[in-house]
Amino acid sequence: MVACPPRTHAGAYFLGIYLVFFPQFAEDFAMKNSLLLAAFIFPLLILLQREDDYVKWQEDRKLTWDDFKAEPIKMGNTAAMTTTHLGFGYNISNGIISYKIDCRFEKKKSWGLVKNDWILKHEQGHFDIAEIFARKLNQSTYEYKFNKNTFQKDLDAIYRTVVADKEDFQQQYDDETDYSRNKSKQEDWLKKIEKELKATKDWAGY
Repeated sequence: MVACPPRTHAGAYFLGIYLVFFPQFAEDFAMKNSLLLAAFIFPLLILLQREDDYVKWQEDRKLTWDDFKAEPIKMGNTAAMTTTHLGFGYNISNGIISYKIDCRFEKKKSWGLVKNDWILKHEQGHFDIAEIFARKLNQSTYEYKFNKNTFQKDLDAIYRTVVADKEDFQQQYDDETDYSRNKSKQEDWLKKIEKELKATKDWAGY
């Protein structure tokens, strides 16, 4: 662990894992969320990853099955697993906040057992939702009014709120589409996600 310098510098890392199930199968599963807050954890994690191990979200760069590098794990009738993360790090200097947000797909922690265009679209939806909330995090952080006495608690609360909202949205996506099996709902959700991406476009430049 890198020692914390006199100037407060904190980071955050969130890992979200999303599953898709085979048709005609339903089962409960636990979604594990990992949240770490520590000095320099965000840049340290970035340095530890090879650039070809992840995909940074880009409007003109869609996921392909070649991006799913992990060995499939038999989990009932699970067809695919997508792992994304939403990273956040910041620095305070003379009452001015500078920050870094990172939205990425983890190749070596994502896999596909059943590889078709329909399931791939569902997985892309999860990645797009992560990007939507990266933009919301950008907006909330940009609009935050610095308070020297509470900024750590305030920024932590902003991050945690955005992450919680993101996970609720991700779960709603899976629930209402029945993990992509309800094709009508899946189409509706893809349109909804596209609408949200357009609505948050002004905050994409993080």
